[in-house]
Amino acid sequence: MGVLKQIAEYLYLRKPDPDRPKSNFVKYMHGINRLSILLFLLALVILIIKLAFKK
Repeated sequence: MGVLKQIAEYLYLRKPDPDRPKSNFVKYMHGINRLSILLFLLALVILIIKLAFKK
């Protein structure tokens, strides 16, 4: 269940854990992870649209 909570925090669906470390490197890591999750979801949406309208 921890993975789903982390993804929810990345996508701003859940408040971040107040006890997590507050260093800049962790902040950058979370930003890159958030970007990669959003790009992955965008690619999935594009693939589903292409498959739905395929002749």
